[in-house]
Amino acid sequence: MKFEIIGRRYDVTDKIKDYVEKKLSKLDKFFKDETKARVVIGTIKENDYIEATIYAGGMIYRAEKSDKEILAAIDGIVDVIERQIRKNKTRLEKKIKREAVSDNHLITGGTYVDGEETGEFEIVKTKRFIVKPMSVEEAILQMKLLGHSFFVFKNQETDEMNIIYARNDGKFAVIESIE
Repeated sequence: MKFEIIGRRYDVTDKIKDYVEKKLSKLDKFFKDETKARVVIGTIKENDYIEATIYAGGMIYRAEKSDKEILAAIDGIVDVIERQIRKNKTRLEKKIKREAVSDNHLITGGTYVDGEETGEFEIVKTKRFIVKPMSVEEAILQMKLLGHSFFVFKNQETDEMNIIYARNDGKFAVIESIE
């Protein structure tokens, strides 16, 4: 695993870097290819926090954890990401097994009925809308007016599709696509 460890208002010592690398390297067993991990460590008020994002096999796993002690937060974040990986791995395995059955007959002799699996994603609504070019500030205003936590818009500066969303800390973030 390749690591990028960043400190925000926090002095990341070699001891902490080694601890992060040791703990997150335990997750390598889940990945076949070389993975990248971006870790941000910082302080908010009296708590230390860690944000970890792992890019592996086209999937992104992300978690945040805060604690009075940074080592406890690091331990907690490894547990959160491991749960995400296991949950996602189970879903992918179910999908592969279901798609491997060419007709609806199972090995046991029973028949497979579409939608029988539990834990599937259920789409209950589809929205269509006209995308108009606007600035990031206009997108934030539009999002607030609609009362949503995110908003899809065409950035008038880059002419690309972007997503603006409200973060838990009350600030905003923009997601841009990279080609």
